[in-house]
Amino acid sequence: MRYLPLPVDIASKLAPRADREFVGDPTAYLHPYLPADYRTDRGGSPVESVVHIEVQWAGWQPDETRWVASLPFGVDTPALAGIVGSADPSAADFGAVLDAHQSASPLLHGIRSMVAHHPDRGVKSFAAHDGVLTSPAFLNGFGQLAQRGLSYDAWVYSGQLPEVTALAERFPEVPIVLDHLGTPAGIFGPVGKDTGHTARQREVLFHRWRDDLTDLAAQPNVVAKVSGLMMPVLGHPVPPRGMVTPVPELISRVGPLLAHALAVFGADRLIWGSNFPIDKPITSLGGAVEAVATGLSDAGADRDDLRKVFGGNAARVYRIEAAD
Repeated sequence: MRYLPLPVDIASKLAPRADREFVGDPTAYLHPYLPADYRTDRGGSPVESVVHIEVQWAGWQPDETRWVASLPFGVDTPALAGIVGSADPSAADFGAVLDAHQSASPLLHGIRSMVAHHPDRGVKSFAAHDGVLTSPAFLNGFGQLAQRGLSYDAWVYSGQLPEVTALAERFPEVPIVLDHLGTPAGIFGPVGKDTGHTARQREVLFHRWRDDLTDLAAQPNVVAKVSGLMMPVLGHPVPPRGMVTPVPELISRVGPLLAHALAVFGADRLIWGSNFPIDKPITSLGGAVEAVATGLSDAGADRDDLRKVFGGNAARVYRIEAAD
């Protein structure tokens, strides 16, 4: 059977509500996002190099690493400094997949598995259930990262932060990167069936996120990414296509999150990430940089701190060698 292509606006209306709320605007998902696209989105922001974080291709995941390594990075675009590939520690062939990733590119420095699960069925989940990070199969495989000197990026929703803490306690020798400050879905506005729909719900969500992030920061092998803070699933109102949210509005929303992250992790354990094009429906890449830099500065970060957050810490955590 052949299907006629549908306009973006119609196709987006036909998509499940959870998908629509997660992406905000599907335009960024309709075509491959290549180095030249990132160059365009970067604009005047001084991004010199990038670490590619897996996007969970269908099929055999090392193919993504091999393909990304073959792209024309550094040709009037930021250089490719590292790759975080996709692999599932609970899989029986986890070790073989890690070997294949490392054979695909010497830039492979870590792995990520999308384990984000939300109890609100109206919020898009990427795992069938919670508890994945503490399951026996996952824990049995996870130690192989330490054997290979690889890091682990954890992308979870905020209710799963205690799982990340338990994982970090069990494997203190594995560097763990918390992506997107734990993605507290609905913290800025309503998403799903009953998440962030009232001021009281958002207040409770913030307090739980704050306390759980504090507990996680007590684990010295964990760093946190101040990234993904403009994801639509956080409850940001999505501006009309082609427009962006004013930076002062973004700062007023994300400022308290940034201030707490800086207070508990310190400037040495925070990493900025663009999360593009996922954040593009809400802001420009330059707007995201300005919002995060201003929010951290307002919370007490100085220029040296910002240099760490916007580059130095990532180079250390992902073991990126300086170019000659």
